[in-house]
Amino acid sequence: MKEITAIIRSERLDAVKTALEKVGCKGITIAEVKGRGEQLGIEENYRGTSYRIDLLPKIKITSVVSDDAVDSVSTAITEAARTGNIGDGKIFIKNVEDVIRIRTGERGDDAV
Repeated sequence: MKEITAIIRSERLDAVKTALEKVGCKGITIAEVKGRGEQLGIEENYRGTSYRIDLLPKIKITSVVSDDAVDSVSTAITEAARTGNIGDGKIFIKNVEDVIRIRTGERGDDAV
């Protein structure tokens, strides 16, 4: 099993949720986060004064999927979240040793 964590633009959330449903990924956790990437934020001008917004609002999506679903889920996120501009986000994929469904006690892929 793998844990897929995606950091995406806030405005792309609905498109990503729809894409994940289409590939059969139903269990997701969403969190509003702030962060910055390589561009170190954005620079704005207001009434002639320049200032930097260095932590931008993003959405963090986390899901645990079976090994054979990793490619379809990561592709769905990539295609739905991509705008082609700096700040589209990143996807992180990590190994998961075990999952336990609290309600039934199921373990592993059965619990996902």
